[in-house]
Amino acid sequence: MKGPTRTARRSVAVTLALAAGVLGSLFAPAPEAEASPPGGKDVTAVLFEWRFHSVAKACQTQLGPAGYGFVQVSPPQEHIQGGQWWTSYQPVSYRIAGRLGDRAAFKSMVDTCHAAGVKVVADAVINHMSAGSGTGTGGSAYTKYDYPGTYSGADMDDCRSQVNDYGNRGNVQNCELVGLADLDTGEEYVRGRIAAYLDDLRSLGVDGFRVDAAKHMPAADLAAIKARLKDPGAYWKQEAIHGGGEAVSPDEYLGTGDVQEFRYARDLKRVFTAEKLAYLKNYGEGWGYLPSGKSAVFVDNHDTERGGDTLSYKDGANYTLANVFMLAWPYGAPDVHSGYEFTDRDAGPPNGGTVKACYADGWKCQHAWREISGMVALRNTARGQAVTHWWDNGGNQIAFGRGDKAYVAINHEGSALTRTFQTSLPAGGYCDVQSGRRVTVDSAGRFTATLGHNTALALHVGARTCKA
Repeated sequence: MKGPTRTARRSVAVTLALAAGVLGSLFAPAPEAEASPPGGKDVTAVLFEWRFHSVAKACQTQLGPAGYGFVQVSPPQEHIQGGQWWTSYQPVSYRIAGRLGDRAAFKSMVDTCHAAGVKVVADAVINHMSAGSGTGTGGSAYTKYDYPGTYSGADMDDCRSQVNDYGNRGNVQNCELVGLADLDTGEEYVRGRIAAYLDDLRSLGVDGFRVDAAKHMPAADLAAIKARLKDPGAYWKQEAIHGGGEAVSPDEYLGTGDVQEFRYARDLKRVFTAEKLAYLKNYGEGWGYLPSGKSAVFVDNHDTERGGDTLSYKDGANYTLANVFMLAWPYGAPDVHSGYEFTDRDAGPPNGGTVKACYADGWKCQHAWREISGMVALRNTARGQAVTHWWDNGGNQIAFGRGDKAYVAINHEGSALTRTFQTSLPAGGYCDVQSGRRVTVDSAGRFTATLGHNTALALHVGARTCKA
């Protein structure tokens, strides 16, 4: 779908949220939001359309060892049949019976990830159901407005036309997103049914939720649903996309949990492709974004990489360095998107979501790239430390410290950078987690290094020696 704030085209079946606009807070007080994913590790690996058994393996071999705090899995509920990725976003029941695995596989994945020290976030599709009729991936028969045992037409909003006016709150929140049957989340039965689904996922060990299409549901409805949970303090991050002059604003959802800050990703693309990295000196709230403690940030996600409104794996060094910056910079809670190659934007996951090996069959495994994976431990080590010793050349070479815990330099110019950098790091040897080379900091906190074109250097006190 193409809306005023989404460049990604949708086929008639597609899903997910869109846009946002004016601010306001129209709902009753909700449970206090989590400031960021709870715990000392706030980086989430988003394993888009990975089967649950593949997620479990990644938790053991990659995510846990790297220091990721969370893994986000694609929607687990039963959905319409079809090979396209967006079929996962058209539920037909709340049974765990989708393309990615059954209930047992889901539970096993959660337990395995927990054992590896990684918490689990589930992508929760609760705004809508499907756009047609048929038999779901778990065998459930359905029509667009009838889901036996779950919902009937009476549980849908009265507007039976598509969302087409983002300046009209009622149209955005009561009509059908790209033709998908819109649930009436103002109804007590619907609220209870959604809460029961989320509670079921929690009973299997899920630690939190990414709420899909949040901006298409009134904030008051989401607050009421969350209040019904057995644990209303469960972590939420909500997809509420900012759009200038629109009738619904991301700010409205801050009372229910974190909000995904789409402007962060869009502006990173502009800075890395057309502007100067020196402009990033006050990136975040200084740019008018949501409060850092309530923001979920990313370089790309599954929608934006297809729509082109953010960077993607197709952008080479721009993409890699943007991820390095995001993980080094103390704003928001970062999501590292990890998907697969595509030419057809509707194409579903290779091997039905089974990842036999990273970098095979089209799986990009961005979460495991050395330049990205190595930054996760740096972020964990530097947590709570302010930016210090900012330096830039007025263009595309920047460097900054994170107190006395870490230091990062990025060279996005067309030639090499050789410089003596001033840090607050303790004297001694360090391993540059970008290149694996040894760097020595002197007693005054200085070191000299050369960075090639489109490379970075990253030091932290948790990486003092390089592995052979």
